[in-house]
Amino acid sequence: MSIDTVERVLLKKLEEACSPQLYTYAKGELDTFYARCYEQFDERAAHTDREGQPRLIRYDRYGNDVSQVWVNEGYKKTVEETYNTGIVGYVHKPIPKLGSTGNYSYSFAQGYVLSQVEPGFYCPVTLTMAVAYLIDHYADETIKQRFLPHVLATGDVELYEGATFLTERQGGSDVGANEVRAVKEGDHYRIYGEKYFASNAGQCGVAAVLARCDDAPPGSKGLSLFLVPWKDENGSINKLYVRRLKDKLGVRAVPSGEVMFEGAKAYLIGEADQGFYYMMEALNLSRICNSVASLGIMKRALVEVKSYTLSRKSFKQRLIDFPMIQESIAKLYARQEIQLSAVFDSIVVYDEVTHKGNGDPYLNRLLIALLKARTAEEAIAFSHEAIEIHGGNGYIEDFVTSRLLRDAQVLTVWEGTENILALEVLRLITNYEGEARFFKEINRQLTKAKLQMSDHVFADVEQHIQGLTADFAYLSSCNKEEQTLHVRLISRKMVDLLLVVHGYARIEDHRDHVLANIYRKTIWHSNTLDKEKLATQFIEEIIREKDAVLSTSDKSTS
Repeated sequence: MSIDTVERVLLKKLEEACSPQLYTYAKGELDTFYARCYEQFDERAAHTDREGQPRLIRYDRYGNDVSQVWVNEGYKKTVEETYNTGIVGYVHKPIPKLGSTGNYSYSFAQGYVLSQVEPGFYCPVTLTMAVAYLIDHYADETIKQRFLPHVLATGDVELYEGATFLTERQGGSDVGANEVRAVKEGDHYRIYGEKYFASNAGQCGVAAVLARCDDAPPGSKGLSLFLVPWKDENGSINKLYVRRLKDKLGVRAVPSGEVMFEGAKAYLIGEADQGFYYMMEALNLSRICNSVASLGIMKRALVEVKSYTLSRKSFKQRLIDFPMIQESIAKLYARQEIQLSAVFDSIVVYDEVTHKGNGDPYLNRLLIALLKARTAEEAIAFSHEAIEIHGGNGYIEDFVTSRLLRDAQVLTVWEGTENILALEVLRLITNYEGEARFFKEINRQLTKAKLQMSDHVFADVEQHIQGLTADFAYLSSCNKEEQTLHVRLISRKMVDLLLVVHGYARIEDHRDHVLANIYRKTIWHSNTLDKEKLATQFIEEIIREKDAVLSTSDKSTS
């Protein structure tokens, strides 16, 4: 099935973010990639999740510690075919057919499609994107020339997947408590210590590792960033070892392990006192990837719900014909499409800040934090809803819905929990005029959105703006401890307002208008009866199918 019929919102945002030449190329490539994902990658992902999970081969037959991580052949094919599309490489190097680079919008569009079938593997892609960013932005020319072509490989040279190793046993989110040491040795360093949750262990060719030099101060300011090859110049393991792989609830495709460094050779990236800053910049990229993965799971849940309710009958009716089902599906459509649109608009801001040096870096950080927290929660909610609509079938492994829920759960943890993200919002409010930046963005979108609002809807929005303004005023009067108590709820109100206004700002037709109204009522008036009956009145328009073709199997998965 053509991507035109299943990802209209994605293609619209991509067209807005790309030159005509890049859009034409990207659309054609995405069409092929979409088919490959659903026809091949999806089956491989199910096998990896159930029978083909990564396994640690700690020792060879002579008893030598080789710390080899085995992955199945189908997973290897998915890895090769995905990186060869340029999902990482073409952000940084020219697309041969165009003679110019792609952009993050195209890369994230690929990640969104991939995450609909294999969000676990999108983690290594994310890590490789982060390592590419770090090398390209901060490493010296010697490191760039040696490693970057391999991290950006598209089948032209040997691929080095990436990894970012931050977490230590005693620290967790408190990265400033990290203890892994870096000892200078000539023109390089040696790394000693343990990273406790190291994703893509054994599969990465290089890892970006935070470590502390012996003369560095305590806390996050004393951390430096190093690039650590997994193997040395002779092809032997680089004095680092995988103690064990984590037995995870979901995203089983990615091997996450405990890695011991026993003098691993490493190369300093950038300035020694800027390591934490560099890694936080890469973390912003990873947080967008997290949102993109969440949106992919949301879309897959919606695909499964639509397919099932069109074909499944109960009490002599299709499930889609029941008003409560119609309401549930309509709300899923509204939430998924509006959040997809908002995230891809934020990606344009990110591209402007990181690639072109334009835009507002603090607004960029604020949007990333707000949208990452919301979409991660939504991925879980969508997966739960899909299981409930499937009934007992949704709870068994023959259907993808149970895997969606298991894979979604980690997205609220990876790259910062909601609490950590709320603290980021608080820092931006207190130190970088985050409140003013937020309302400037709201007013920018409201200029367009209010043209699509009735007086009643505009008054509703104004009321919530006034309420949030009062919350900000109260927050400024609180001490620091009280601020940390209140900022999580304020962050939720901020993203509610942002997405409601965006829902109206993106309106181009009647369907968009219906979805905007459904979303606003879902967010702000969830306990109010929908006397307009928007879902039941416009369900055919929302799901883009007529009754005459709703039951055909080839259309039911669109």
